[in-house]
Amino acid sequence: MITVSEENREKFERFVEAVMEAGKARGLAAAVIDKNGSIIYEKYWGYRDEERQLPINRDTIFGLASVTKSFTSLAIMKLAEDGLISIDDPVSRYVPEFTNKNQTGAVKIWHLMCHTGGFFPLPRIVVDKVAEEMGLDEAVCGDLAYREDFAAEGVKRVASRLDEQTKFLGRPGELFSYCNDGFGLLSDIIRRVSGMSFAEYLEERILKPLGMDRSCCGFVSPSEDDNAAVLYSLENGSWRADRDYHNDAFVLNGGGAMKSTISDMAKYICMYLNEGIGLNGREIAGQYTVREMIKPRIDCRPDEYYGYGLETKQLGLINVHEHGGSLPGVSSNLAFSYELGAGVMILCNTMDVSVGAVSDAAMRMISGCDPIPKRPEYPKISWTEEFIRQISGDYVSGEGDAFRLWLKEDGTPGMEVNGKEVELVPVCEYRGLVRKRFGDMFLQIEHDRTRGIWGARYGSRVFPKI
Repeated sequence: MITVSEENREKFERFVEAVMEAGKARGLAAAVIDKNGSIIYEKYWGYRDEERQLPINRDTIFGLASVTKSFTSLAIMKLAEDGLISIDDPVSRYVPEFTNKNQTGAVKIWHLMCHTGGFFPLPRIVVDKVAEEMGLDEAVCGDLAYREDFAAEGVKRVASRLDEQTKFLGRPGELFSYCNDGFGLLSDIIRRVSGMSFAEYLEERILKPLGMDRSCCGFVSPSEDDNAAVLYSLENGSWRADRDYHNDAFVLNGGGAMKSTISDMAKYICMYLNEGIGLNGREIAGQYTVREMIKPRIDCRPDEYYGYGLETKQLGLINVHEHGGSLPGVSSNLAFSYELGAGVMILCNTMDVSVGAVSDAAMRMISGCDPIPKRPEYPKISWTEEFIRQISGDYVSGEGDAFRLWLKEDGTPGMEVNGKEVELVPVCEYRGLVRKRFGDMFLQIEHDRTRGIWGARYGSRVFPKI
C-alpha cells in the first residue's frame, strides 16, 4: 500500500508552488492513482478561470496536447490486434498521398509511433488556417474533428509536405526526432481502416468502454463546457485567455487533440496498470499490446527511451512510463509505474509550465523518496577550439525554434537559444548540458562519416545545421 509521509507531501506541494510561480501557472491539478482506481492523493491549485475565480475539480476539462500520442498508438495497436493492419506495413499502403519518394527505405507504421521516420521538424499545419482556406465555419458545418473532408484535406497537405523533404536524419528507424506530422498520418490510418473519424474511433473503442465520458478530441464541446479550463498562453509578450482549442492545433488530430479530466485520466492510467483491462473489467487491449507500447525502441534523451506513444525512464529503482504535452494554454504529463502499481496525472491550463518535473516529484513522493533530490552531477570536459569551430553555426528547426553555437574568447562554447544566451557545459565528446531551473536539457551533436557534423538534437528535436 502506498503511503505518503507528511514531510514529503509538504516538500512536494512547496515544489509545485515554486513551479507554478516560475511559469505563471493559473491552475494546476495533480493526482496519484493506484491500480485499483483509488485516487490516493489529489490537490488543486489556482483556478480553472482566474478572472471569475472558479476552482478546479476532478471533472474540470483540460487539454492533453501530446499525451494524445499514447491514445493514437493504442488505437493503432488495437487495429493490429484485430488483424486489420500490421505495424510493419509501409505507411504508403494506407495513406497513398504519402509516396515515400525521397527516403532511402520504406517508412513503416511503427517508425511513426516512435518518431523514427527520419524527418526533420517542419512548420505546423494548423486547424484554423486550413479551415479558413476551405471556407469551413464550425458554427455552420459542425465540429472539424469529425469531418471527413477536413481530414482528407489535412492528410493531403501533411503527406505531400513530408514527401517534399529531400534531406533526412537517416534511414527510417535509425534516429529519433519528435515528429507531430508522423502522428498525424497515424490518425489518418485509423480513420481509413476503421471507417470512422479518428475522434469517433477513440470514443467508440477506448473512451466509452473505459467510462471516460468527459474526454474527447472535439473542439466545440469543451469550449462550451463551463467546467472546462480557460487556456492561458503568452503571445508576443501578452497573455491570452480563452477556450480556443484551435489555437496552434494540428490539422490532423493524432498528435495532440485530446481533452480530458483528472477523473477520466485516472481510468485511462488504470487500464495501463492492469495491462489493458479497464476498472469495469472490459479489455481495451491485450496484454501483449500494452507491453509492446512501453518497450524501449529508441533513445530520445540520456537514460530515456521512446516506445509507441510512451517514453520510459528510471527514477531511482523504478521504471516510469510517461508522456508530456504542451500547447497554448496546455501543460500536461501522464506517468505510471508497475513497480509502484500507481500512476500520476498532472494537468495545467497554462503553457510552458514544468509539469514533467512535478510528475517526477510526485512519483518520488509515492515511492517514499525525497520528492526533490539533489540534481545529478556530470563530468565536465573541455572541447577543443577546433571542434567548437566545427560545430559553430546556426541550427534552425522548421517549427520556428533556433539556436546558435560559437567559440567564445575564453575558448569555451557559447550557445544562444531563440535569441537568449544559455550556459553550455560539455559533458561528453559530442554532448553538452544546459542546466535549467527544474530540469536539464542536453545538446547532442549529430555527425557521420559522410556528412560530418550535420545537425544537433536539443531536447526532443534534431535541428539541421545551416
